[in-house]
Amino acid sequence: MPTDARGELQDGRFDFHALKDGRVIVSWYGRPVTTLAGRDAERFLARLAELERAGLDDHAAQLVMARATGNFRRGNEGR
Repeated sequence: MPTDARGELQDGRFDFHALKDGRVIVSWYGRPVTTLAGRDAERFLARLAELERAGLDDHAAQLVMARATGNFRRGNEGR
């Protein structure tokens, strides 16, 4: 699993919401960043469930959510 070399994911900036229709919305500081659907949403939820079964901390889940959003940050996003 990748690491957070700069320690930026310690504050829990990513969150997700699973919807009834199977989609998953991943947000950054409360703002929706990406929507996963179909097989991508299933894989995402399976990875998070695997982390939970392994007993890993929230930081590992933050890494998975950051990975799911892709490279969306370019330095011009406001908070």
